[in-house]
Amino acid sequence: MTIEAIASHEEPPKRRLSWQARQEDLLEKGLSIVRELGVDALTLGALAQQAGVSKPVVYDHFETRSALLTALYRWVDAERKRAFQDGMAQGDLAYEATIDALSSTYIRCATDASSEFFAIGAAMSGNEERARIYRELVDTGVQMFEAVLRPHVRMPDSELQLFCVALVGAGESLSTSVLEGATTEADAIATYSQLIAQAMNHSLVR
Repeated sequence: MTIEAIASHEEPPKRRLSWQARQEDLLEKGLSIVRELGVDALTLGALAQQAGVSKPVVYDHFETRSALLTALYRWVDAERKRAFQDGMAQGDLAYEATIDALSSTYIRCATDASSEFFAIGAAMSGNEERARIYRELVDTGVQMFEAVLRPHVRMPDSELQLFCVALVGAGESLSTSVLEGATTEADAIATYSQLIAQAMNHSLVR
C-alpha cells in the first residue's frame, strides 16, 4: 500500500481545525503510516500528503522528523496509559480480582499498540531525548501500578515501588513475547497474574 492509497481512505476535513485538533489529526495520520507502511515511510512530506495539508502546516507542528517521532512516541504511550486507566476504572475490587484486572488490562493495552511503539522507539535510536522519555514512561507506569496495588498490601512505599518496577519490566517483556509470536496473549496474561500474585504474597495482604 502507498501513501496515496492510505490517504484515499481519509475523508477531507469539513472545517478548519484548531492548532491542537490539527496536531491530534497529524499524529493519528502518522501512526496510520507507521502501521501500514512502516516507520521508515514516515516523513514530514508523506505526513502532509496523507493529512491533505501543505508541508508548512506540518512544519508548524513538527520542525524535524525527529520532533515528529518524539511527539508520536509520547502520544502512543499516552494512548496506552489512557486505555490502562479506563480498563482499571472498575471501582473497588477484591485482591484477587485486582490482580486479574491488572494483568489482563496491562498486557492487552501494551500489545494493542506496542509494535508501532517499539518501531518508533527504534527509529529514534541515537536521539538523546529517547532515553529520558522512556525513563519518564516507565516511571509513570510504575506509579500507576503502585496506585492500583497500594490498597491491598502492607509494605513500605519504597519496597512497593521496587516491586512495581519489576512488575512493569516483566509486563513489557511478556508483551514483547506476544508480539513476536513466542506466546499467546492468554498465556501471557495467566503468567503475569501468577507473577503478580507471587510477588505480592511476599507482603502482608490487607
